[in-house]
Amino acid sequence: MSRIVAIANQKGGVGKTTTAINLSSALAASERKVLLVDLDPQANASSGLGVNGSASNANIYQALIKDLNLSKMICNTELASLKLVPSNEQLAGAEIELVNLPNREYRLQAALNQVRDRFEFIFIDCPPSLSLLTVNALVAAQAVIVPLQCEYYALEGLGRLLRTVKLVKERLNPGLRIEGILLTMFDRRNNLSWQVVEEVKKHFPNQIYRTVIPRNVRLGEAPSFGRPVILYDINSPGAQSYLELAREFLSRKEKR
Repeated sequence: MSRIVAIANQKGGVGKTTTAINLSSALAASERKVLLVDLDPQANASSGLGVNGSASNANIYQALIKDLNLSKMICNTELASLKLVPSNEQLAGAEIELVNLPNREYRLQAALNQVRDRFEFIFIDCPPSLSLLTVNALVAAQAVIVPLQCEYYALEGLGRLLRTVKLVKERLNPGLRIEGILLTMFDRRNNLSWQVVEEVKKHFPNQIYRTVIPRNVRLGEAPSFGRPVILYDINSPGAQSYLELAREFLSRKEKR
């Protein structure tokens, strides 16, 4: 049975989708069977892996709203061990449609149960909001990875997200836990970046990943080519950081 991990932060531009794509890809490169579910209506995880979710009806909307089997929505990627359930613009309306559906918070969980035995890890790229889609992801997941940009305002958003995780844990998913807080877009020349690192370490000493993702041009360029950074430029600092994160992620899993 696979481990389901939501990658969530209600603040946009913190490296959430970059982490979803590149952590999934780094694990798949080590021949782990991985599924990435794009739950963001912007569909950036889909395009970042070279998949156009708008080109067909095989997308996460069909499973969530139309009750179609999720196995029919799974697409291949350049990495043999990495599969994708794409998103498209239809998902933007799902928030309204979900409100009147039965078991609205559990729709994604039910869909994922159809394919869980096929993968070791399932990652969910959440939308940048605390919406019903995000609640679905938190209900379906066993753990949450929180990407956190190394800037002041990111700390304020972290508190709101942690409160949401606590509420979901209390009311809908008792097994939910924080897998880790991942510091992203770190600029070693910037004093503020260092201050944010120290502040997060002080408040969350046991939850922060040792691996820190730097600001890196190659990380920013790779999505425009529809490729994860390890296939775009494996020697770049960004690629090496996500390979290190994958090792740390696996190491934490083995210690439990």
